[in-house]
Amino acid sequence: MIGVADAFSARYAQARVKFLEAAATAGLAIESHNHPLTGRDGEVLAMDVARSGPPDAQRLLIVSSACHGVEGYCGSGVQVYALHDAEWLAKTRDAGVAVLYIHALNPFGFSHVRRVTHENVDLNRNFQDFGAPLPENPTYDSLHHLLLPATWPPDAANEQALTQWIVSHGMDAYQAAVTRGQHRHADGLFFGGREPTWSNRTVRAVLRQHARTARHLAWIDLHTGLGASGVGERIFACRDDAAALERARRWWGAGVTSIYDGSSTSAFLTGLMWMSAYQECPQAQYTGIAMEYGTEPVAEVLQALRADHWLANHPEAPPELAEAIHQRLMAAFYTDTDAWKGQIISQGRQALFQAVDGLVSDDFGPYPA
Repeated sequence: MIGVADAFSARYAQARVKFLEAAATAGLAIESHNHPLTGRDGEVLAMDVARSGPPDAQRLLIVSSACHGVEGYCGSGVQVYALHDAEWLAKTRDAGVAVLYIHALNPFGFSHVRRVTHENVDLNRNFQDFGAPLPENPTYDSLHHLLLPATWPPDAANEQALTQWIVSHGMDAYQAAVTRGQHRHADGLFFGGREPTWSNRTVRAVLRQHARTARHLAWIDLHTGLGASGVGERIFACRDDAAALERARRWWGAGVTSIYDGSSTSAFLTGLMWMSAYQECPQAQYTGIAMEYGTEPVAEVLQALRADHWLANHPEAPPELAEAIHQRLMAAFYTDTDAWKGQIISQGRQALFQAVDGLVSDDFGPYPA
């Protein structure tokens, strides 16, 4: 067994080595999908996939990290700890449940300490039908110039204008407008892109390869940045389906929240990654959650994201300012304390065990058509 703190890493390259070594020690089959670019230290970037259980398993659990790159510092720790957890590995083996660990859905953001992909795209807003008209977000359009001012830190006039908007409309409206997703401003926050990203295409290929025989599919996608510090909110990660929500609450508890009924700390979002489960695995009955661990108040997280996007648009910024912005973003999505890490592991471990119990014991009813 590995110590809780030892499961986490301070750099992407270190996290990748820990994951690959843990998967190999556990005897899992491993494959790597190399990214076209390199990391901040020149290292190879990859979406690494490790699988336990038979290739034709009827019940499959996916555990994924770093959909939003910098959030991988948390998610990778959960995955590494699980791969060292003899009780967990025995649980899945005895239950006949296959587990697919996807490490670093967005390895570029993970390594470069950014939330977005190398295309400046929020991966969890990128799963759209790009052959159809893309969703509009006119409120974000009206805020874009305030969110990314000419200078950083913002001047007093900018801060006053943004504060006045929040006072007039409320913090919830601000969060909803900024985070929902937008496709008009390629340099902006929560940009959903205008075509599928490398990560989008790659995770779809992984799903087609590994979930093609699954009749019952569960997915836990690990996130940070919303909610009370250290609290893992279980956010319903399916389409708006009452039966699936009831099933998720049966598995993971009545506290499972939803963006569809307003119970989640997350606003309603568009272009969500887990919609690919329906598209790539239509034969499976799908149930999923996003495990969203809190770090700092949402206003501070959004401020850190504003700074990060400003820096991406201003590579000429002084090195001292750039480093301060990077450190601030890291702190907004990863709390580097033993107490926080202990909360992360304990709640993640519980959710994993609950997913296996749900996959094994639930009466699924008819398969999808």
